[in-house]
Amino acid sequence: MTAPRRPGLLTDIGAAVLALVLVGIAGWLGKWQYDAWQAHRDAEARDLTGVAAVPLQDVMGSDDPFPGPDLGRPVEVSGEWLDGGFWVADRTYGDTDGYWAVAPLHVGDAAVLVVRGWAAEPDDALLAAAGAADVVGWIQAPEGSLVTDADPTDDVFPEIRVADAVQRVDVDLYSAYLISQEPAPGLEPAELAALPEPGRFTGVRNLLYAFEWWVFGAFAAFIWWRWRRDATAPEVVEVDQPVAR
Repeated sequence: MTAPRRPGLLTDIGAAVLALVLVGIAGWLGKWQYDAWQAHRDAEARDLTGVAAVPLQDVMGSDDPFPGPDLGRPVEVSGEWLDGGFWVADRTYGDTDGYWAVAPLHVGDAAVLVVRGWAAEPDDALLAAAGAADVVGWIQAPEGSLVTDADPTDDVFPEIRVADAVQRVDVDLYSAYLISQEPAPGLEPAELAALPEPGRFTGVRNLLYAFEWWVFGAFAAFIWWRWRRDATAPEVVEVDQPVAR
């Protein structure tokens, strides 16, 4: 025959409390690692467009590669407009297709390309820029998807590429361009082109640790459930049977 069995009250309560503590700790540590993973991604993809502008020279030098973490940061420059401006096709303003007006600004011993604004159609009068200028703009990485220029002889480019623009000026160019926060007269504001995106594997170790802790918590809960089931399972009791004569 069988008889129910049950662990002692203190043992039962102690096991339940231990299981809850282990599951709680594992859950909290998993959440902490998950938040760390998210923080890594947020830090990499942080939006710098609203911070105070800093001098361009504090972000990069004229011979430096583009500083990826500073994509979208406002910078300020002062210099003289140079000849060699051009239009960039296939740029939108709202829902309308148009062109960006780009001009090189001589800064120190180099020049930086500045998007001065947007226009529906190319216009030499709107493209012209001369004299001294103080510009505050968002720093952007040069484009380079290898789009073919249908007519290399005109002033309309398919992209902002330093290799193309350097042929139009007599000084070196920064490996970056700026989108002016204030459009030039007759132009509309150019929309910000890009913000950084987090890498696929940014903080992935923290994410894996988070899952590891959650699995540990689930395992602790399973062990408690299995122990509770075994501890309360009916116990088989052997009964002496009379011997037949």
